[in-house]
Amino acid sequence: MDKLSLFGLLIAFSGIVGGQLLEGGALTVLVQGAAFLIVCGGTLGAVMLQNPQKVFITGIKMGRWAFVTPKIDLQGLVYQLTAWSSVARRDGVLMLEGQIKSIKDPFVAKGLQLLVDGNSAEKIREVLEVDVGAYEALRWEGARVWEAAAGYSPTIGILGAVLGLIHVMQVLGDPSKLGAGIAVAFIATIYGVGLANLVFLPIAGKLKMLILQELLKREMLIDGLVMIANAENPRFIESKLKGYIN
Repeated sequence: MDKLSLFGLLIAFSGIVGGQLLEGGALTVLVQGAAFLIVCGGTLGAVMLQNPQKVFITGIKMGRWAFVTPKIDLQGLVYQLTAWSSVARRDGVLMLEGQIKSIKDPFVAKGLQLLVDGNSAEKIREVLEVDVGAYEALRWEGARVWEAAAGYSPTIGILGAVLGLIHVMQVLGDPSKLGAGIAVAFIATIYGVGLANLVFLPIAGKLKMLILQELLKREMLIDGLVMIANAENPRFIESKLKGYIN
């Protein structure tokens, strides 16, 4: 669990709620089910219309990364690749075959399998870079799902405010209801702008950062496997791969 993300979200909403209280406003004014339904439902529908099903589902699943960050252990990968290079240099790459089944990451397992199968360094890089390209394209589109939500929600919030004002216009004959009705109408705008800038855009930004880290890990793996295939010295491999971390 990413405590910083949760803490940041808590601070953001606490600032808004605290400001409302300091201004002498009631918290109940900020809780409007109809406004929430208009903003969330309208934003969700617009995002679903914009994206293909696979991209939309991928983006939603990626959203949890903002709070449950995937573990990307670059240092551990350096040690693993260095150990593989020592085994390959001493006993041959076929001795690494027994380790493939124990690897949980499909990309790492595929790379090691290509190495064990005796493919050349160029072939290994060629095959794995195709995977990296496909991974990168889908994940970037997934992150843009959240960016799209950030783009739509303020506009949907304005739409909700207009709908609320239309309702206010229907009770113009009762002045006692006008003030409260107008206040409620603009809650939808608060929801739209607030969700866009406090939730959707930060999540999109964090997802992009995590995608870059995963791409760095994959490039490191490719470089390491290519050097092993070229029978480079394990100490040289370790030294070069540590450059990714630095």
